[in-house]
Amino acid sequence: MDNREWFKNAGFGMMAHWGLYSLLGGEWKNRRVNDYAEWIQSFMPIHNSEYSKLAEIFNPIYFNADEWIRLAKDCGMKYFVFTSKHHDGFAMFESEVDKFNVVDATPFGRDIVAELGEACYKYGLKFGLYYSQELDWHHEHGGGYDKFSGCSGVSWDNSWDFPDRSKKDFSICFEEKIKPQVKEILTRYGELCLIWFDVPHTITKEQSLELNALVKHYQPDCLINSRIGNGAYDYVSLGDNEYPTEFKPTENSDPNSLDGMKYSPYGLYETAGTLNSSWGYKYYDGNWISPEEIVSRRQQLNSLGINYLLNVGPDGLGRIPSFSVEALKKSTEIYWERCS
Repeated sequence: MDNREWFKNAGFGMMAHWGLYSLLGGEWKNRRVNDYAEWIQSFMPIHNSEYSKLAEIFNPIYFNADEWIRLAKDCGMKYFVFTSKHHDGFAMFESEVDKFNVVDATPFGRDIVAELGEACYKYGLKFGLYYSQELDWHHEHGGGYDKFSGCSGVSWDNSWDFPDRSKKDFSICFEEKIKPQVKEILTRYGELCLIWFDVPHTITKEQSLELNALVKHYQPDCLINSRIGNGAYDYVSLGDNEYPTEFKPTENSDPNSLDGMKYSPYGLYETAGTLNSSWGYKYYDGNWISPEEIVSRRQQLNSLGINYLLNVGPDGLGRIPSFSVEALKKSTEIYWERCS
């Protein structure tokens, strides 16, 4: 079975947003973020000189890849997608490209991506990686500097450390960091079922196609989501927490429009959703959806041929919050009762 056929029938997966931002839990110097905790560096904003200090204390002693993946397996999930690098530019894998990574910059010193990949292989889940291919606040030339509204922070790009947008050239970041790190994750962690790219704005059509070619060169069966931008994808990632009651995708005439991409040439679709109001860990967010709601969303999406990728946000110690665990386990019981 190739990955396209597998993905069309997968139905249910787990996503995990985890990184340096998890240490802060959505709060910085007596201020709290309004929505997404993983955007805290931009929301506050926090200079790289300060934010980088979080790496010096990142030591998640309770992280256990087996526990995470076993939970996903027990809840009937077929694949697991992990944030290998989010917008803050911090890699959760060992990288020769940039020492701002979990192995070289933290006392923890372990390759998180490698451990999760091994656990997925052990428990029979497909393994996918999220990689922020445009936004990189740690790099002076990270993208997003031509998009001025709609984000969860002060700006899409790092405008607090690098305010002169006229000097920014995304192609420098793309060549120095993005392409080499994508190659690293493609060649070091075994078979990937997908790469989950995110928020294309500045990236050109040529760059999207170049990334697509890079993925297909090293892993021909690895699927690419629509957020790579410019129509260079295999499957459509619908909007965050988008739960349509009916779904009639039509081919989009503007492949640069993230919100408008509703057409997959292979009939492959996915909605990524949260368990509360944030993707990353947010200690004061009690807006948890109920187990019944999880089941209803799963059944609704699957009935329309859309996979449900449900996110957890582990804390800075590596623990998936008990609220998430309890809701996932209870929803599994309800789901199988309804299916029996």
